[in-house]
Amino acid sequence: MTDLPVPLHSREVLGVATLSPERGPAETPPPTEPVPFETIYDTYFPFVWRSTLRLGVPPAHVDDAVQEIFLVVHRKLDGFEGRSTLKTWLYGITLRIARVHRARARQSAVEHALEPEQVQAPDGARPDERAQTAEAARVVNALLEGLDDDQREIFVLAELEQLTAPEIAGALGLKLNTVYSRLRLARAAFAEAAARHRARDAWRIR
Repeated sequence: MTDLPVPLHSREVLGVATLSPERGPAETPPPTEPVPFETIYDTYFPFVWRSTLRLGVPPAHVDDAVQEIFLVVHRKLDGFEGRSTLKTWLYGITLRIARVHRARARQSAVEHALEPEQVQAPDGARPDERAQTAEAARVVNALLEGLDDDQREIFVLAELEQLTAPEIAGALGLKLNTVYSRLRLARAAFAEAAARHRARDAWRIR
C-alpha cells in the first residue's frame, strides 16, 4: 500500500445563503474550499485509529485497516457533499472497513490480545502512568468484546467518541429510536461485564 503522511488540526466552516429584501436573492457565496486530504489525515488519524481498534479489529491488523480507510477517504473525498459532519462521514467508512477486517479475523479463528506497548500514553508520561494506560485500554477492550457487534458500534460512538444520537443514526443509517434502544442495551451489557470484571479482581486479591 502507498505510504501516507504522518499525523498532526483543522475545522470545517459552512456558508449559508441569505435573502436581501432590497436586492432580492442574495448572491450565493462561493462554495467553501474543500478540506485538503492532508489536513483530514492529520486531524482525524487518532480518531480513526482508536475507532478501528475499539470496533474489534485485531491490533495486529489495525495499521493496515487504517491505511485502507484513508485510501478510501482520499478516493471519495471529492464526492463528500457536507450532508453530514466530516467526522460522521469518516466513521461510516471506518465502520465498513472494520466490519470486513473483523469478519476476516473470525474466519481465521485467531484470537488477538491488546499488547501494552500498542497503547500510547500521553507524551512525557512516567513508566507507571504508561502501564496504567495500557492496563485501562486492555480492560476496556476486553469489556467491549462482551458486546455484540451492533451494541459495540453504538457504545463506541456514544460513550467513547461522544457523538450525539442523531449523529450516530446518520453514521450507521439507523432510525433514532433504534439508536436509543441499542445504546440502552449496550450500556446494560457493558455495566454487567464491568461488574463481573470487578468481582474477578476482588476474588484474586483475597
